[in-house]
Amino acid sequence: MAEEPPSRLKIERTSYGKMVDGQQVDLYTMTNSHGMEVSVMTLGATLTTVKTPDRAGRIDTITLHKQSLDEYEKGHPLFGSVVGRYANRIADAKFTIDGVDCSLAKNAGKHHIHGGGRNEGFAWQVWKGQAICETDAVGVRLTLRSPHGQAGFPGTLDVTVTYELTADNRLIMHYIATTDRPTHVNLTNHAYWNLAGADSGKDVAAHRLTINADRYLLADESKMPTGEIGDVQGTAMDFTGFHPIGEHAAETDYGYYDHCYVLKKTPNEKMSLCARVTEPTSGRTMTVYTTQPGVQLYNGNPLGLCLETQHFPNSPNEPSFPSTLLRPDEKFEETTIHHFGILK
Repeated sequence: MAEEPPSRLKIERTSYGKMVDGQQVDLYTMTNSHGMEVSVMTLGATLTTVKTPDRAGRIDTITLHKQSLDEYEKGHPLFGSVVGRYANRIADAKFTIDGVDCSLAKNAGKHHIHGGGRNEGFAWQVWKGQAICETDAVGVRLTLRSPHGQAGFPGTLDVTVTYELTADNRLIMHYIATTDRPTHVNLTNHAYWNLAGADSGKDVAAHRLTINADRYLLADESKMPTGEIGDVQGTAMDFTGFHPIGEHAAETDYGYYDHCYVLKKTPNEKMSLCARVTEPTSGRTMTVYTTQPGVQLYNGNPLGLCLETQHFPNSPNEPSFPSTLLRPDEKFEETTIHHFGILK
């Protein structure tokens, strides 16, 4: 049995309401002594709000969010939800495993994206939640069973996603999945960050960003990877040094960023630096670490910045990419950490 956490760390479960079909949705809220507050609802294992103080001590929500369960249920662009079974795109909505062709739901033109639509995607399922109390962290463990054939994916997939808030302002997201037959898995969280404050009305163009990557995936007009990997040097894709995210966004393929970066890792390195973000006005900082091989940078919504740690899009059809194939004797396991701070 887990120990009761020190008083500086707390977690509370409340009812967030009922969906139209009558399903109960719960909200888990974690707090620490530094003014951080993290809330997660069981619909979509969704990170609804993250609150942190600025350099003056003012606490604001720094994730884009809806105001109620009813608003979430009406539809949203995956604000803070867990995306699966497969985050990002799969070309022509199909792949082949061991000579068997698998056809997926087509929900991005002729392609598949983010695990399917509202009847299949993990962001629209109600997960089971359980509070976690440890000596140095509090959190919630969420579980979901995805049946064989959901959105066309083979295998019954059991998924566990854990969110933990630590005493030193780290938000840890841990993903585990197992299957009863070969399938492809790629899980991420789709939070939109605005360190100036989600309700400030300020866009994220002035956020300063650096990404621990000197390569990225080249893609076509439908944003599908071509299989080629490009060098960021001398291009609008270069975030090897800090600079405002809006500085060169208009020069990119789509007029904004929606690209997957290949993170730099030493041989056999799992957890490594992914990105750092600072917001000059508030002084807030966010440093991201991950075991995943890539990160999708997205700022198509000018009020939010996405850093979706993940495997590469279309990996099932690109043998040179890190494999997303999961077999029954294996375990998918990845971790991403967001560490929040304030500029001195």
